[in-house]
Amino acid sequence: VQGPRGGVGGGNDFQWCFSQVKGAIDEDVAEADIISTVEFNCSGELLATGDKGGRVVIFQREQESKNRLLSRGEYNVYSTFQSHEPEFDYLKSLEIEEKINKIRWLPQQNAAHFLLSANDKTIKLWKISERDKRAEGYNLKDEDGRLRDQFRITTLRVPVLMPMDLMVEASPRRIFANAHTYHINSISVNSDYETYLSADDLRINLWHLEITDRSFNIVDIKPANMEELTEVITAAECHPHQCNVFVYSSSKGTIRLCDMRAAALCDRHSKFFEEPEDPSSRSFFSEIISSISDVKFSHSGRYMMTRDYLSVKVWDLNMENRPVETYQVHEYLRSKLCSLYENDCIFDKFECCWNGSDSAIMTGSYNNFFRMFDRNTRRDITLEASRENSKPRAMLKPRKVCTGGKRKKDEISVDSLDFNKKILHTAWHPKENVIAVAATNNLYIFQDKIN
Repeated sequence: VQGPRGGVGGGNDFQWCFSQVKGAIDEDVAEADIISTVEFNCSGELLATGDKGGRVVIFQREQESKNRLLSRGEYNVYSTFQSHEPEFDYLKSLEIEEKINKIRWLPQQNAAHFLLSANDKTIKLWKISERDKRAEGYNLKDEDGRLRDQFRITTLRVPVLMPMDLMVEASPRRIFANAHTYHINSISVNSDYETYLSADDLRINLWHLEITDRSFNIVDIKPANMEELTEVITAAECHPHQCNVFVYSSSKGTIRLCDMRAAALCDRHSKFFEEPEDPSSRSFFSEIISSISDVKFSHSGRYMMTRDYLSVKVWDLNMENRPVETYQVHEYLRSKLCSLYENDCIFDKFECCWNGSDSAIMTGSYNNFFRMFDRNTRRDITLEASRENSKPRAMLKPRKVCTGGKRKKDEISVDSLDFNKKILHTAWHPKENVIAVAATNNLYIFQDKIN
């Protein structure tokens, strides 16, 4: 794969090695510690994770040093803060979870960093800034902060800035609330960097980053009679270069591209992407597995990628009738759909991501497997996020799943797959071949092999 640095995995092969793992080793995983979203910032120097406990953990890449050249800059904890707390809606008698559904970084404009984090109902804009100096020598208060007796102040002092240990502060700058009746599933920052959209099951709202008390409803698919509801919005994203264009996907496996220049309410789409269904392969599960769980524009803006339960599809924005590329993620599960329906795994929402040059794509699977596809050579690989091969610089061995017949030595039987271990959230560094993979409560970081 011709990647951002000349080749994904050092040359023509997918060759990845272990870099780091963050998280507890305990077998008993607390629900609050399960990672629910992963996102690199625009430069790739920061990596944010959100979890079901409402916490956001930000990792910063260490500067490379000459004596540690092989590490290529590890990611260490930079800041941790509680983004959302559990709430209760007394009018509807509903508990609102603190779980972080999405994190999106804003492009850096100054020394501080800004990110949006969302739970089911509320979106917050956070400022992450550093402080390494403090003011000393106040006139009206002592060094410990207590107010001084004004009658004892006989001289005027000019406060001075003194160096202190570096402190990273996270402060909420805006809170965008009370705009979603249903659960928020997507947030996406627009290319004008002034607005962003948020989507729930039936509506998409457009916000201005400076205005918290109102938003514009740009898509509303709620029928007058809820009994007539046939589909819901599953994901939405702004175009990376055209601030008037966005797409949203549905549970029926369709994608609609809308242009905000056409109308204030985008109830009529500009383009409609749908692949015709093969009648011969139709089954009871067809509608469930065709539901799109994630949609992502390529960095170039020419293509978009969608993930359904069994496959990843790449669409050319100029061709609506079928995808230009289709990659099977775990086709061997088609025969297991009945049991996956019974244990609710068939409703899992897998995400997908592009590499920095749009030449490779990545998505997750079960048994802590994740899949990579080379768009140029059409080659693919299955890798595993596991502590067993988490020695520094250890090469990741490709994994193969045996679907029947005689199983080879290095293959794993489809009946042996652990469906409780799943890779739902992945992220790819925007400029280098560094990937972050969330496996339950552990964050794995892999990088391509250094020749």
